Amino acid sequence: MSKSITKIESICEMHQHLGYPKPRHPLISLLDTSKLVVPKTSVGSKSVSNLYMISIKDRNCGIEYGRNSFDFEEGVMVFSAPGQVYTTIREVKKGEIQGWILYFHPDLIRNTHLSEIIDDYSFFNYDVYEALHLSEDEKQIVNDCITNIKNEYEQRIDNHSQRVIVSNLELLLNYSLRFYERQFNTRTSQSKDVVTSFKKELKAYYKEQKALEFGLPSIERFAEHANLSQHYFSDLIKKETGQTPKDHINEYIVEQAKNMLIGTEQSISEIAYDLGFNYPHYFTRLFKSKTGQTPMEYRNN
Repeated sequence: MSKSITKIESICEMHQHLGYPKPRHPLISLLDTSKLVVPKTSVGSKSVSNLYMISIKDRNCGIEYGRNSFDFEEGVMVFSAPGQVYTTIREVKKGEIQGWILYFHPDLIRNTHLSEIIDDYSFFNYDVYEALHLSEDEKQIVNDCITNIKNEYEQRIDNHSQRVIVSNLELLLNYSLRFYERQFNTRTSQSKDVVTSFKKELKAYYKEQKALEFGLPSIERFAEHANLSQHYFSDLIKKETGQTPKDHINEYIVEQAKNMLIGTEQSISEIAYDLGFNYPHYFTRLFKSKTGQTPMEYRNN
């Protein structure tokens, strides 16, 4: 019989769940993973957290993130957004894991500049095997940001504390964004293979008339074929081509539509359905947004 999912709504509840003392700050906490203990009785348990998580650990900490577990190397960062399900997969003894985990509650950044841009840091939605691998210099920069955050909430709580903590947190995320871009660049040959496969699969999707059965091609479909998360796949494609996967799909659809409008006598509705649209007016809207003309205007010119 499967165990129920424990819901963790606060930093305090996370500390209780992991067996750590009461937190020093109600909305953010840095945990030393060398003090983490996972008893055998907890193996198989599931929890869902309402917290953001950033971590560096030197090996698997006995936790599975979503559907994936990961054997950590030193200097590997993992990010997780609220709503992620965690599964305890093995026993862990004190001192077995080296590293840290930073948790922060969404209320920490509410009504701040970071709250407005937090969704731009799409790596919070990457799968765990798409972790960020850091050089020694990069790791030092990350640890400096973490030290500043920890010192601020442990040594002084005043009217400026939240602003200073959030500023350092945003700095940490901006560095992470830069380091992920470096990682994309150093893996450019693999990235180009993903782009090439994506374009081939998009052409095959229409050549094999899959749109008639499955509708418009989804980004999720191509990401799964590449064995990547949807967010990582989208960021990779945009980094390599300057366009999002959605842009590529829409442009391909419009080019196919142009050929059908000129080369066949199909009605606008028939073309729309063949391309995977459930409603012809959605097709017309997309076509006009890309060409400045309605499908009928394009056909008649």
